[in-house]
Amino acid sequence: MMRTFKALLLVFSISFAATSTATATAPLQFSFTGSGYGHGVGMSQIGAKARALSGESATAILNYYYKNVQIAPIVDTQTIRVNIGRALKSISFVSATPDSAVQIFSGDIASAQDALPALTLSAKKKITFNVDGAFATGEGLRAKAFTIRWSGPSSVITFSQPGSVVKYRYGQIQVKVVKSAMEVTNTLALRDEYLWGISEVPSSWPAAALEAQVIASRSYALSKLGKINSACDCQVYSHIADQNFVGFSKESEPRFGQFWKAAVSRTIIDTSTSLAILSNGKPIQAYFFSSSGGATQTTLDAWGQATSYTQSVVDPAGLDPKNNPRFATWSASADQSLVATAFLLADIVTLEIISRNTAGAVTYIKGTASDGSTKLLRGDTFRSRVKIPSPYFNLAG
Repeated sequence: MMRTFKALLLVFSISFAATSTATATAPLQFSFTGSGYGHGVGMSQIGAKARALSGESATAILNYYYKNVQIAPIVDTQTIRVNIGRALKSISFVSATPDSAVQIFSGDIASAQDALPALTLSAKKKITFNVDGAFATGEGLRAKAFTIRWSGPSSVITFSQPGSVVKYRYGQIQVKVVKSAMEVTNTLALRDEYLWGISEVPSSWPAAALEAQVIASRSYALSKLGKINSACDCQVYSHIADQNFVGFSKESEPRFGQFWKAAVSRTIIDTSTSLAILSNGKPIQAYFFSSSGGATQTTLDAWGQATSYTQSVVDPAGLDPKNNPRFATWSASADQSLVATAFLLADIVTLEIISRNTAGAVTYIKGTASDGSTKLLRGDTFRSRVKIPSPYFNLAG
């Protein structure tokens, strides 16, 4: 009789738990508080600025954030192919300077030798390309790929896509149809032309902080050279998937653009070499971010894959409102649909921080759905998917 009663009690308990979970209400929003901005791996840009203000050199800054590396010259005469337009159906180009002419070549060509332009546009004449199946078409031209060049003293070209208009001064632009959409790339010299367009920190920052960013950005770009990624027709993207490249807009900033360009020049050693961050003689994939929650993370902490040159170091500048007015502390929220999609569950009833690493960032967070199913996400994956500032967060509310 007692065994029967216990069995009935167990069945009732399981049934009650299932019913409770199934009827739990999924909140409309989840709230968070935290510190820092970005993934927290590698060089903290706010930290680099603070160290530069205290008198540290670019080399000292880089050696603080990266482990067992050398800041040394390396050959950097290569070109780099940067994706500046992704999966587009319609784009246009026009010269942005009155003395420039734009030449359109059929095909993806590496040099002008033995190549004749299919079309030459006079100054201020716009050309628009649209997708027609596996081809790009415009001004009576039709090809799977086009190369675009512009010439003339200080000539600049304007590239327009939905929601964006950007000016470019260097190299050449390729338009290629990939999976019934256009991939647009800018191919230019890595050592200077590409770096002149990197917009990762304000050009008004201290010289040593700018130089540290230049060297880190050059190292990252060098580490990404190799075969062209067919999905983007590129070696790097022009946004935070790699690093933010804005073309001529960076160096042409009023007052301060000249300081960024000068910082690039100071890291160039001679006609074929420039400073980079090296590990075992090779450029590292130099991760960097805006600010931490008090200490940096390693790649093992953040993403589960160890690298020899990332380390966790104390990084207090990001917690100082004077250094980091927007993200020393922050609060944020995410809608139910965004959080559920992050976990690939139908809904989320509760969130639970499972673990943190020694830097204080969330290592794993658990989501529980109303049907009782659960999933774990890495803290930085969750941060990225739900669009909160950093993995240095707490659950609020």
